[in-house]
Amino acid sequence: MLGVGISAVNIEEACGEIETAIHERRREYVCVAPVATIVDCQRDREYKKIVNDAYITTPDGMPVVWLGRLQGHKNVARTYGPDLLLAVCGYGQSRGYRHYFYGSRPETCELLERKLKEKFPHLNMVGRYSPPFRELTVDEDRQIVDMINQVKPDVLWVGLGSPKQDFWMAKHRDLLNVPIMVGVGAAFDFLSGVMPQAPVWMQRSGIEWLFRLCCEPKRLWRRYLIGNTLFVYWVVKECLFRRKKP
Repeated sequence: MLGVGISAVNIEEACGEIETAIHERRREYVCVAPVATIVDCQRDREYKKIVNDAYITTPDGMPVVWLGRLQGHKNVARTYGPDLLLAVCGYGQSRGYRHYFYGSRPETCELLERKLKEKFPHLNMVGRYSPPFRELTVDEDRQIVDMINQVKPDVLWVGLGSPKQDFWMAKHRDLLNVPIMVGVGAAFDFLSGVMPQAPVWMQRSGIEWLFRLCCEPKRLWRRYLIGNTLFVYWVVKECLFRRKKP
């Protein structure tokens, strides 16, 4: 899709791929790709390479899902960061998966832990860390890597927001002895209750962006009003080019 490889998966299939990565003790990362990620990849070749090098890149927005189905992938369904996190936590309870949460604010992670343990009493949460909102020093970064490796998580959930979390996962893949890292954007904020989620009907109809824009207009207006417009333009342009191509 505009040069970005999107995995034709749904929640169940993504959980299966994550289980495979854990079982094989791979060192991989998962990106979630809404429209904004695909747009950012058009502007940054390095970022596009990072997303395309991911173990799986899930369709995190309904427009991405609809285009995937138009391409013939009938099984594809929205594989949204918060939903994927909940599914793997539930799926992994009986398997004893060890979870680590990296990102957001300390108070948000504390609330997230409480909410998840209420929902999943047997959740094996081995750690959480909220990095400072600045560039880390080399020593700080090394200490964080050592701290995570010491507790040996099976799944490392990274909630730094895109594209920051994707660059972080790609940089640390070979440093962390973790089978799978999953970048889940604002999932920590949504699942902890710090930030409101759009109603399900808005998520399914593809207008969740409007809800989020109303909640955070100053931060998100450029992403949605300009980014979404560019996405539509590029997709239409690509479709017209393919029709003309012999």
